Amino acid sequence: MIKSMTGYGKSVCELPEKTITIEIKSLNGKQADVYLRLPNIYREKESEIRNIINVSLKRGKIECIITVESFDGEKLACINKEVVKRYYKQLLEIQDDLKIQDREPLMQTILRLPESLKADKEELDVKEWEVLKSALNDSIKQLESFRQQEGNTLEKDIVERIGRIEKLSSQLDGFENTRTERIKERLRNNLLEFFNEDVLDKNRFEQELIYYLEKLDITEEKVRLQNHCSYFRQVVSEDNHVGKKLGFLCQEIGRETNTIGSKANDFEIQKLVVLMKDELEKIKEQLMNVL
Repeated sequence: MIKSMTGYGKSVCELPEKTITIEIKSLNGKQADVYLRLPNIYREKESEIRNIINVSLKRGKIECIITVESFDGEKLACINKEVVKRYYKQLLEIQDDLKIQDREPLMQTILRLPESLKADKEELDVKEWEVLKSALNDSIKQLESFRQQEGNTLEKDIVERIGRIEKLSSQLDGFENTRTERIKERLRNNLLEFFNEDVLDKNRFEQELIYYLEKLDITEEKVRLQNHCSYFRQVVSEDNHVGKKLGFLCQEIGRETNTIGSKANDFEIQKLVVLMKDELEKIKEQLMNVL
């Protein structure tokens, strides 16, 4: 069963002094590209959080946002008075030197400067970290469930399109005999434009014709195309992450289809090839989002 790389998960956990909310979402990507937005208290666990996400989600552009709503007002940032006073004194001197009269923006400017605000550094409690990990795993499970649902829709569409390619491929046989006869007739008529029929060496003509038709024969390509489509169906039903493998199979299907088109030398077969290519391109678009 295939999975989509698109998904979303959210979990909320309540602690005595705070509420932790974890949101995680993913989009399609060639590799695992994880973006984290964390409160400072969890920075020491950033590497571990990344590892949990990478191991579980494998691929995609993944964004994880952890927010904390604290109920303890005493832990809010405080003004560093001594630093603010020194900033204020220096800025006043600069304003006097520059003869700037407006002093209202000073405090706004100072509060943006380094060390103007201070906060007691929180220590991450072991129990809180376990709660956070559990909530993170819950979010990932929700995202995985979302991916599976999306994957079921993708799988249905992709398998249907592979079926259409197989059906179109089976129609090639109906044009093979008529194509061969048309080629023979065309070559014979071309020769008769330059030579009389009584001077033609029929045996040599047949030998050359067989050699020419062998170069245009598409039997091997049809067999390989059917085998690739059959293997494609088998891979889709596998449990592991099959997106890249299916992409490689699409390349092989495209290669055989292109060869049939270049060898066909027949309008009806070319039409079937165009229809097969159209289905294959739609499959490739869908596979961009398959894990």
